[in-house]
Amino acid sequence: MKKIIQTILQASDSGSLTKIIFAGKRKKSLEYSKITLRPVTIRGEYMYQAEFHFEKKVTHQNIPYHEMIDYASQWICEDFKQINILTEAEDIQILAADPENPRITRRAYKKLRKAAVLDHNRKKHYIIEDGKPCDFLIKLGVMSPEGKVFQKHYSKFRQINRFLEIADDSFRDLPSQGTLRIIDFGCGKSYLTFALYYYLRVLKNRDVAIVGLDLKKDVIEFCNKTAQELGYDDLTFLTGDIADYESTGADMVVTLHACDTATDYALINAVKWHSRVILSVPCCQHELFSQIKEPVNDSYLKYGILKDKFTEILTDGLRGLKLESAGY
Repeated sequence: MKKIIQTILQASDSGSLTKIIFAGKRKKSLEYSKITLRPVTIRGEYMYQAEFHFEKKVTHQNIPYHEMIDYASQWICEDFKQINILTEAEDIQILAADPENPRITRRAYKKLRKAAVLDHNRKKHYIIEDGKPCDFLIKLGVMSPEGKVFQKHYSKFRQINRFLEIADDSFRDLPSQGTLRIIDFGCGKSYLTFALYYYLRVLKNRDVAIVGLDLKKDVIEFCNKTAQELGYDDLTFLTGDIADYESTGADMVVTLHACDTATDYALINAVKWHSRVILSVPCCQHELFSQIKEPVNDSYLKYGILKDKFTEILTDGLRGLKLESAGY
């Protein structure tokens, strides 16, 4: 189930989502044959509109943005076993007869499909613009030398800009003078690490010292080579484990791909360093899940999906409380 939710969230957060179709009824008694979900804005509020397709009519329900995943999870578990996600650049099909072991296939769309037309889309101004050459995006193959974003990478382009909007909102909380020290734990291929360097060094004209840390040696070698070729002198990538990393401190800690307890080690370091800004997206919260032993047969935790959700929420809730107690 987690793979399905992550796929839906990635499409939603990319800003290129057109619609999601839930079909393939699990039981014949279900009155509607499918549900179509589209992003909309209603009185300036970003929401989702669900269309329920009955035999002779279609009904609508507006769903708050933050509740969409809860609705989707219920529809997948109880009502439908096929999900089709349509974005600007690709079609994603999920076969979920068993939600815990879904079959996910992706097909690139030959011609860029228009995203759902929203008021906030028409007014959107991206921090990095399509049509204006950006060196790291060109180097990473997202953009042509002329500045045109490639169709197959448009969702990545939107994701980068969404991340930079969050960074921009946090910029005022960083020190106003001196070199900004930033550590990205679990940086992966580092699209967002390069984007953060570009935003702070090029657009904000700040001196920076950014370190990206990851366990994969080949990825780190690629990132260092790319940084050198771009002339990003104050961007360094290291191979290592978050749990063993030592530093004198950081003004900003980024952890977007740190799985399970790696997130906790990153947060512990951020608190220890009194970091001004923490940008964290926890994932794969397995630690508590594995520690809940039998007997749970007489409780709701006997259901694997509920146990997984419970431990995930509990883990993140405890993290949030700990950060609040540290003054965040």
